[in-house]
Amino acid sequence: MYSFLTVSNWPDYELIDSGNFEKLERFGDFVLARPEPQAIWDKALSEAEWKNQAQAIFKREKGSTERGQWMLKKNMAEQWFINYNYKDLKLKFRLGLSSFKHVGLFPEQDANWKFIYDQSKAIPNAKVLNLFAYTGGASLAARGAGAQVTHVDSVKQVNFWARENMEASGLKDIRWIVEDAMTFVKREVKRGNKYNGIILDPPAYGRGPNGEKWQLEDEINEMLKLCAELLEPKNSFLVINLYSLGFSALILENLMNQTFKFPKKQQELGEIYLQDQNLRKLPLGTFFRFSTVAAKL
Repeated sequence: MYSFLTVSNWPDYELIDSGNFEKLERFGDFVLARPEPQAIWDKALSEAEWKNQAQAIFKREKGSTERGQWMLKKNMAEQWFINYNYKDLKLKFRLGLSSFKHVGLFPEQDANWKFIYDQSKAIPNAKVLNLFAYTGGASLAARGAGAQVTHVDSVKQVNFWARENMEASGLKDIRWIVEDAMTFVKREVKRGNKYNGIILDPPAYGRGPNGEKWQLEDEINEMLKLCAELLEPKNSFLVINLYSLGFSALILENLMNQTFKFPKKQQELGEIYLQDQNLRKLPLGTFFRFSTVAAKL
């Protein structure tokens, strides 16, 4: 089933406007303007309106595609918390202004967090592995549903950030692993460990703590084959997101169907997007997810 996922019913987040390679977003009480390479259309609001609304504006350094600095208005916080609620799940995320334009959260993952919570809740004593786990939105969704969660990210500071989110959300006992994801998964296969849920959010390019190289197109095929060995055949689910612009949903579908064997009715494939106030849809990646817990997603 081909689907489009986006944010729904989240009072603490909205995409206000997008265009001219930028996006204007509200996170809780603060409005941010930052680069967005996919927003190639014109802005709906004027430059004056953007300047008036934005309390923090990210400006790239000359010659850099990622690094830059934030220009802050008076009373703009450099760190703050927002809330996220779904059914019995009540989370808090600490946001911060990084030199790479990120704020510690990818709000477009809202629909996947809900899926992860529901699947984890439906499996007694679920064991969930979150790879390339960043600041832990998916980890918290699974842990909030009662799952035993292993959170793997190669950056120690990011794991500290995720732990802060866990504690702010009133949760505990997530297993934190600071390691290269491929290295960890290979070792788990050798140990014969199994998981009911696996979540992957791999970058296009990255480095492990010991200099291990990750290149999405070179490594993703092997990674998925290893995950297939780790995933329980029954009462299980998997979610993968790809943000690389060169990877279509069809590539992801081919990879998944070669690696995992499950009925078509148990799988969902498509694009993740955010919709601004003028109903323009900003594409932000592709996803594939399946569940053997229930026949219908």
